[in-house]
Amino acid sequence: MITQNTTRRLRPQLISEDVSSWHGLKTITTYETNRADASAANLQQAYQAMLAQQQTETEKQALYRAAADAARLAEWEFHNAVLAMKEVVRGQYGLNSDQAQAVGLKKKSEYKRPSRKKTVAL
Repeated sequence: MITQNTTRRLRPQLISEDVSSWHGLKTITTYETNRADASAANLQQAYQAMLAQQQTETEKQALYRAAADAARLAEWEFHNAVLAMKEVVRGQYGLNSDQAQAVGLKKKSEYKRPSRKKTVAL
C-alpha cells in the first residue's frame, strides 16, 4: 500500500467526491462489512468529525483575520504617533538639534550642500 502524506491538504474536489460517495452509500440498505474502518457508523463518525474540524478551522481563520486587521491598524496608529512626535521635536528643538537626532532625524547640518555643476566649454 502507498504511504499517505497526511501533511498536505486534500483537494476540495476529492473531498466533494468522498462526500458524494458517503451520501450514495446511505442509499444502500444492505451494506454490511467486517472492516471496522469501512463501517457505516465509522463513516458517519468520521464525516461528523471532519465537518466539526472544518467549522473550527473556519472560525479560527475568521479570528485570525480579525486579529491581523487589529494588529495592522495598531501598527499604523503607532507609526502616525511617531511621525507626529518627530514633527513636535523638530518644531520644538529645531532642525539642527541633538534632540532631533535622538529621535532618528538627520540634522540639517549633516545634509550635503548642493554644489554647482561645472559647465564644460567647448
